[in-house]
Amino acid sequence: MKKYWVNLQDYVLIALGALIQAVALRIFFVPANLASGGVSGIAQLINHFTGWPIGLMVLFGNIPLFALGWRFLGGQRFALRTALAILTFSLFADLLLKIPAFTYYADILINDLRGDIFLNSLYGALVSGVGYGLVYRARGTSGGSDVLARILNYWRGVSMTQSYLIVDTAVILAAGFIFGWKQALYAMITLYVSGLVSETVLEGGETVRAAMIITVQPEQVAARVLEELVRGVTYLEGRGGYTGASRPVLYCVVNRTEVAALKAIVHEADPDAFMVIGVAHEALGEGFRPLKG
Repeated sequence: MKKYWVNLQDYVLIALGALIQAVALRIFFVPANLASGGVSGIAQLINHFTGWPIGLMVLFGNIPLFALGWRFLGGQRFALRTALAILTFSLFADLLLKIPAFTYYADILINDLRGDIFLNSLYGALVSGVGYGLVYRARGTSGGSDVLARILNYWRGVSMTQSYLIVDTAVILAAGFIFGWKQALYAMITLYVSGLVSETVLEGGETVRAAMIITVQPEQVAARVLEELVRGVTYLEGRGGYTGASRPVLYCVVNRTEVAALKAIVHEADPDAFMVIGVAHEALGEGFRPLKG
């Protein structure tokens, strides 16, 4: 029963995320001639010349990509989640124009932002990024460039960032020839900001800090971290590359606001300690957010 409830929550998030993407397309991208990349961007370019429905073209354009995704990205589970995202986005990309309440408020926003390509790109990136993030959070894909990027990542080991850049560059270049190079530049900025927003929605905005500490006073440092910061400490075995001597390494994860206190603890215990602090996107488990599947 719990499994079905989790799946239902995922499907609701995917549908909501796809709807938000469609809203961003209709209010910000299409009126400002900002190609949103991927299949929807291609559909915008074709719509500019033919007037064919964008949603319908997105649906048909995703069919071959859907088949590839089924082959490389997980079969039935991929199919259900991706199909829901594609169908929801395709449906609302055209249906929103037929909803009087939406068109009324959309016209107000469009007229208010008319001629301001910067604000259109910024708002479009924020809204669409939230939509993408919700879909990813529910372990889905939005079809189009999502599928191609993940296939490149799976098949050729290309990073997701590079994959999206490869897939979307051709669409942005085409948009430059059709809509103008100013619009193409802002479309690139939109894709970048949208990616940042989607990552924040997916991983959460609470980035944490992971610290590795090499000290001759490991017990004292660990005790104070446990007592004063109420954070766990893990002992790792290390060996000096120059001396060959065995040295314990302390590993702990803290919030950003606790970094200064951690530095003070280490400095007071051992002024000659060596410490590396890195950024971690998420910490799940004891003392942080619960780990969920």
